[in-house]
Amino acid sequence: MSFFTYEVTDGIAVITFDTPDEPVNTLSAEVGPEFEKLLTRAAGEPGTKAIVFTSGKKDGFIAGAKLDWLQTMKSQAEATAASKQGQAGFHRLENFEKPVVAAIHGAALGGGLEWALACDYRIASDSPKTQVGLPETQLGLLPGAGGTQRLPRLIGAQAALDLILTGKALKAKKALKLGVLDEVVPAPILKQVAMRRARELADGTLKVQRRDGQAGPTAKPKTFADIIKGLTNRESWAELALEDNPLGRKILFDQARKQLLKKTRGKYPAPEKALEVVRAGLEDGKAGYDAEAQAFGELVVDDVSKRLVEIFFATTAMKKENGVKDPKVKAREVKKIGVLGGGLMGGGIAYVTSALQGTAVRIKDKDDAGAGRALKHVQGLYDERVKRRSLTARERDARMALVTATTDYSGFRSCDLVIEAVFEDLKLKHKVLADIEALGRTDQIFASNTSSIPITQIAEGSKHPETVIGMHYFSPVNKMPLLEIITTKKTADWVTATCVEVGRRQGKTVIVVNDGVGFYTSRILAPYMNEAAYLLAEGGDIAEIDKALVDFGFPVGPITLLDEVGIDVAEKVGHIMEAAFGDRMKAPPHTAQLVKDGRLGRKAKKGFYTYDGKKKEVDTSVYASLPHGTDRKHLDRHEIAERCALQMINEAVLCLQEGVLRSPRDGDIGAIFGLGFPPFLGGPFRYLDAQGLGRVAERLEHYQERFGKRFTPAPLLLEHARSGKRFHQA
Repeated sequence: MSFFTYEVTDGIAVITFDTPDEPVNTLSAEVGPEFEKLLTRAAGEPGTKAIVFTSGKKDGFIAGAKLDWLQTMKSQAEATAASKQGQAGFHRLENFEKPVVAAIHGAALGGGLEWALACDYRIASDSPKTQVGLPETQLGLLPGAGGTQRLPRLIGAQAALDLILTGKALKAKKALKLGVLDEVVPAPILKQVAMRRARELADGTLKVQRRDGQAGPTAKPKTFADIIKGLTNRESWAELALEDNPLGRKILFDQARKQLLKKTRGKYPAPEKALEVVRAGLEDGKAGYDAEAQAFGELVVDDVSKRLVEIFFATTAMKKENGVKDPKVKAREVKKIGVLGGGLMGGGIAYVTSALQGTAVRIKDKDDAGAGRALKHVQGLYDERVKRRSLTARERDARMALVTATTDYSGFRSCDLVIEAVFEDLKLKHKVLADIEALGRTDQIFASNTSSIPITQIAEGSKHPETVIGMHYFSPVNKMPLLEIITTKKTADWVTATCVEVGRRQGKTVIVVNDGVGFYTSRILAPYMNEAAYLLAEGGDIAEIDKALVDFGFPVGPITLLDEVGIDVAEKVGHIMEAAFGDRMKAPPHTAQLVKDGRLGRKAKKGFYTYDGKKKEVDTSVYASLPHGTDRKHLDRHEIAERCALQMINEAVLCLQEGVLRSPRDGDIGAIFGLGFPPFLGGPFRYLDAQGLGRVAERLEHYQERFGKRFTPAPLLLEHARSGKRFHQA
């Protein structure tokens, strides 16, 4: 046996899954047949009364199917056959002649949860590392081994759809409340209790009821009174109305589809197919399994799934890298972090440092009011988590105790890393840098959170430029997943490796780029936003421009984003970009007029949209400050989206050409996680490869003839188009 061990104790066979030389258990073609042999062995042993299935990994159950294996499947038929094989294996498990208990500690995701759903009883540890879920839709897939069928039968269609369509994972206690699990116990006694439950199931002393009855070891058979009591429950009636009759099901699924399309805009086929498959199963059990296998096969070879899986592999690979060429360079320990500036950005950095990294953090602001606002902001983020029940009040208080604030530099000498989040002014950044270095440490890392000022210029004010680096967070810090780390030619490797490790511990996806004006993300965002401004200057409608880019796949349109960022901030950054890159980055002049008119965006409650608490609408009075006034033109939405997107994509190629980017992979991850580039397109470089570099070059040249040199194709793009080379070779 390669994957399993088999041990019988007092009539209970314990089958332990432990993939050799791998940190987690995953499902592949080799796993099923081996488990089948053990089931056959257990069935044939008269003294074996029941089975406990568990994991040999320290903190993991089963992480799901092995994605490398799925990627080897070249056809829909091959993937469909694999799904049917998985279904057959779990059908055998579900109908096994002896009770089977799943003892879950750690992550039971995707195929791991599907495996557990086929068991008679599911018991899990109360460890924070234990979570269950079906995340397949996040990878452009759907559960392919019966998960779309068993979960709705277990917990009801409404609750199951919420888990399947979003791909979210549940902690053990929440899963118990929903009925996904039957029992939750402390981790040290998990195996012991699981064996006891297996024995009780075998001798008939444990009867399990689910859905509308009591689940768990104390469950008893339902009486007539239990049934009547269940029917008086409002939720039971709602379930009966929505799920257990054809008209109710139609209402439920029509509404679910409507809400789903609002989110996916038809760009992600997996959730839509999952919805259809669940519905098929509720109407006809066998048809549901057939539909699941068919849909799974279609999705495995679908381009959207390929792009999402590529993103997963890219981010997984980045987690193993230290951010420098020499893999032997180690990160230094960071016991305390200082944050200069207690605004929303500084407060957000303090929150992720304390909440996720678990490190002490010291905030400095100019006065007591500022320091108080910073602490209040961090406290508010913690309170929200307590309200959502993702954190207990005790846990909140313990983590909040890691955060302190000051109006001077007391406590900053002991900080191993200081992150400045002050106003975007080079003189001010030089001043706080000098203040920090005056504290006397030569090994203290100074990281700037600037979004546009080159780190090299900031480092010019340092006596120790090798310790100066950029750590560009995105707002809101507690929600945005990317951290862009910027290195200069003088930044020490250990400094980079340390900041990369800090970012990962803060829960961030980290890319490392070389220094330059705007770095990578701000630089490619600038021409994208500029093009939206040019469209406005041509008479384009605000709402139509935003809708065109949302339809393209961005989470929000560029005009909405401009209001969120701040029109004044965009204008300031625009001047920096124009000074560095010339007319190619020149914004239309009306932006300055908007700032003069006091239109700064959401923060001033005056921008392109209304912010009076009512429904979000275009503030039509803004047109008085724009060319063409209220006489707006109807522009082709495809052209709107193409012009803006090509500006971002072309600039990404220039960043790679100039060495700001280290690889196309980093460029794709940075654009997706930092700027919301549509994940289903895979990022700027995957998009180029998919569209064909020659075709994209032709479109850029087409717009260059119409609008000038801001659309001039990047030389590297033209070079690759001529040679037939792709940015991603695999």
